[in-house]
Amino acid sequence: MLAFSGCDYGGGEKEQKELGTIRRRWKTLHRSNPDRQRRQGKCPLTPEEVGLMLRALGYGSDVHIYVASGEVYGGEETLAPLKALFPNFHSKDTIATKEELEPFSPFSSRMAALDFIVCDESDVFVTNNNGNMAKILAGRRRYFGHKPTIRPNAKKLYRLFLNRNNLTWEVFASSVRTFQKGFMGEPKEVRPGRGGFHENPSTCICEDSVTKVEKTSGPRKFGKDNTNRKNVTNNDQDVDDESEWPDMDDDEDQGDEKGMFNETISDYEALNSEDPELEEILSD
Repeated sequence: MLAFSGCDYGGGEKEQKELGTIRRRWKTLHRSNPDRQRRQGKCPLTPEEVGLMLRALGYGSDVHIYVASGEVYGGEETLAPLKALFPNFHSKDTIATKEELEPFSPFSSRMAALDFIVCDESDVFVTNNNGNMAKILAGRRRYFGHKPTIRPNAKKLYRLFLNRNNLTWEVFASSVRTFQKGFMGEPKEVRPGRGGFHENPSTCICEDSVTKVEKTSGPRKFGKDNTNRKNVTNNDQDVDDESEWPDMDDDEDQGDEKGMFNETISDYEALNSEDPELEEILSD
């Protein structure tokens, strides 16, 4: 995924060589401009950036995180900052034994199916790319009673992460919540007709689905009555202010951020500005 994004993650010559080798296998890939890609919000966030975003949105260190992905580039070193922020860290390899995964591990599609099930059942789903799996999951979660899908507003967050060492945690967290308004997976967040049908099914269909689900008994729980959202699933770009993923064309940010955050949204209240752990992380 990182190779296809054409982004630079600070790994120097070694990273450029390794990702460049992968990119050359597909001759149809366009030549990348990492700085431009990042400015346009087309680069996935790093695990650390995802963790900081979630903490700024009010998710505490007691929240359980499941990372749905294959092998993470950079391995444990890349994941360490996310694990420090969320010690309750899970993946297929930590919640299932080698024997349990044996029928699935030789087949990437079967391993992806396991991730799909966990993401679909999670209280909150965080997507960090614009792939088909993420889109289908977002639409399914909206269709079956609506459960939040958080999409990082990468174009705005890029500037924020760039200057985070010069900000207090209170200012940083407040800015994250402002930029994420419209990207939190709230009902009717996206205008009807925007995006693909499988990602953004019509509101009337979703509302009809809720009625049908409430009449059907089963082990799965739908709806938005989960008062204690303890589980967050992260799937390993700015999106424009219309709450949809960016086109490949270079569009400049309009810069009008007025009224982007409603302080009454209780699910994503700010963390205490006196949090010493996060202040230390920002100052590093």
